[in-house]
Amino acid sequence: MSAIRSTALPDGEQVPVLGQGTWKMGESRSRRKDEVAALRLGLELGMTLIDTAEMYAEGGAEEVVAEAIKGRRHEAFIVTKVYPHNASRPGVVAACERSLKRLKTDHIDLYLLHWRGGIPLPETLAGFEEVKRAGKVRHYGVSNFAVGDMRELFQLPGGRAAATNQVLYNLKQRGVEFDLLPWMREAGMPVMAYSPLEIGPLDRSAALRKVAAKRGVSIPQIALAWLLRQTGVIAIPKASREEHVRENRAAHDIVLSPEELAELDAASPPPRRATPLEMI
Repeated sequence: MSAIRSTALPDGEQVPVLGQGTWKMGESRSRRKDEVAALRLGLELGMTLIDTAEMYAEGGAEEVVAEAIKGRRHEAFIVTKVYPHNASRPGVVAACERSLKRLKTDHIDLYLLHWRGGIPLPETLAGFEEVKRAGKVRHYGVSNFAVGDMRELFQLPGGRAAATNQVLYNLKQRGVEFDLLPWMREAGMPVMAYSPLEIGPLDRSAALRKVAAKRGVSIPQIALAWLLRQTGVIAIPKASREEHVRENRAAHDIVLSPEELAELDAASPPPRRATPLEMI
């Protein structure tokens, strides 16, 4: 098993291209033990970037993360997100404090605006700068921003300090490839792909079944390998069970051939025009 590759944030810090998501974690006490065990196994396997949000189970997912990283905080790169309605300057500061308390840590590695709401971006950036100056946040960024939003962000004081944009991106939903992904590569900023395994009807695709069967792996592993082949992309699949964590980790080492990539393109073609940013 090879070491997980890394990609650089704009300031040069290296982070793994394969991390762990936590959407829908923390919603059930009966699943908590398995969720914690899955995240801990991911840490052991090198998937040290863990993504969460104050929205997930209204803070419950952050509490699961806290349990998983207990005694191992130094190993983890923690990403969490602030609700748009909490994204005023004082709101960011207060929300950050609540997340720190739930995560049981003194700092967040990467703090994102979950999506764009009604609060002006300059206020949010002022809040981000404040918590960064205080040492409570090491990096900040955004999520669910289209190209126009990113251009606007970069015109604002502190906007160019954004470290990433987390967006919906997978083999089925490829719209970001037309304009957003090239723009971010030009800006030297990695894309963080959420829901990388949510490929819907492609689960029944003959092309995917053929590629997966030939490799002796699962369709989700092929979908994840397809995403991870690209430079400047960080994937954060969620896995609540240890066997799925192992599957995700193994997908990192699958190198798809040009012929296989062509088959996948035929099954789910790349975009030919700009489309509205998709999000879930």
